[in-house]
Amino acid sequence: MNFKRTKLAAYSAYFTMSSIFSLPPLLFVTFRNLYGISYTLLGTLVLTNFVTQLTVDLIFTVFSKHFNVKKIVRIMPLITCLGLLIYALAPVIFASRVYLGLLTGTVIFSVAAGLSEVLLSPVIAAIPSDTPDRDMSMLHSLYAFGVFTVVVITTVFMKIFGHENWPYLTVFFALLPVIASVLFMLSPMPDMNKGSEENAATAGQKRALSMALCVLCIFFGSCAENTMSSWMSGFMEKSLHIDKAMGDLLGMAAFAILLGLTRIGYARFGKNIARVLAIGMLGAFVCYLFAGLSNCVPVVFAACILTGIFTSMLWPGSLIFMEENVPGVGVAAYALMAAGGDLGASFAPQLMGAVTDAVSQSAFAAHLSEKTALTLEQIGMKCGMLVTSLFPILGFVVLLIAVSHFKKIKSR
Repeated sequence: MNFKRTKLAAYSAYFTMSSIFSLPPLLFVTFRNLYGISYTLLGTLVLTNFVTQLTVDLIFTVFSKHFNVKKIVRIMPLITCLGLLIYALAPVIFASRVYLGLLTGTVIFSVAAGLSEVLLSPVIAAIPSDTPDRDMSMLHSLYAFGVFTVVVITTVFMKIFGHENWPYLTVFFALLPVIASVLFMLSPMPDMNKGSEENAATAGQKRALSMALCVLCIFFGSCAENTMSSWMSGFMEKSLHIDKAMGDLLGMAAFAILLGLTRIGYARFGKNIARVLAIGMLGAFVCYLFAGLSNCVPVVFAACILTGIFTSMLWPGSLIFMEENVPGVGVAAYALMAAGGDLGASFAPQLMGAVTDAVSQSAFAAHLSEKTALTLEQIGMKCGMLVTSLFPILGFVVLLIAVSHFKKIKSR
């Protein structure tokens, strides 16, 4: 079969999925100003997003054999469309309770996001290819370029048409996934469960340890990537005193571009994924140290942006690492990996916020603020960055253990 259109559909779906992650945070200040929604409730929308995705991941980890995966892949972009449309129409449908509409839309498009993470990677992996690892890297690069596109379009739209017209912007992003759904409807689907029989035959303690190490790799990698992507805008505005629009365009957009370009670079020239993961973990560790310890604004700004290069392959690279070392993986294995990634994406940014609040209210911060030019909030955020630096270095240690583990298995 010719799967070129199938691959294009998967790429299109992953590109449009970026709106689910990057658009809502860009609208939070607008929601607070227009509808008086508290920061706590806005944070609950983020938590709902990741908890819903994690739930979908775990369901597919256990019950993947009971679903018609091919049909779900075809309708998955339409679920994204429905969720974003409800999100956009919340002020109309839920006029007196706008937050309820936002929450409903969040749950629906988060289901689609969870399905995308679980199913799009095995779709690409199941398509016959001479360079499967590069195809996987290309898939994940499109997410990064999607984030860049959403940030630029949203920033420009708000400047020209005003924040009160955000629903029209959301409707625009809601219609894009329909393209992916149409492409999937017109395309053949590969067999994504071909490894299930082998899975049952090779199941055992060694296989469980192998999967656990891979899940830990993607967990720590996701922690490193998503903490910076989630907090960069606020960190640049509050800690570096950079204008929000400028910080979003030069900071978040540059981060996303570097994320995407590095993944494309691996897709064209990459090899030895274990070495790439090791460099990424150590590089991210150094970037977080500079962000937390340096008081030089250009240095901290560069460290935040360069994190995009070093964390770019930590999520897709962990999937490639699993494919190369764990035989016969099926949808359930990808679902388990997605669960590990989503857990990291929800836990680490939340920890960053908790550390920032706790430190900024402490006597330590008050004492340090008196001796330096830093505010309590700046000290809290810098301490949060330092705590986050533990994730990539722990990921590096796990990676070393995993490489040693797989070498022993292959030598037998």
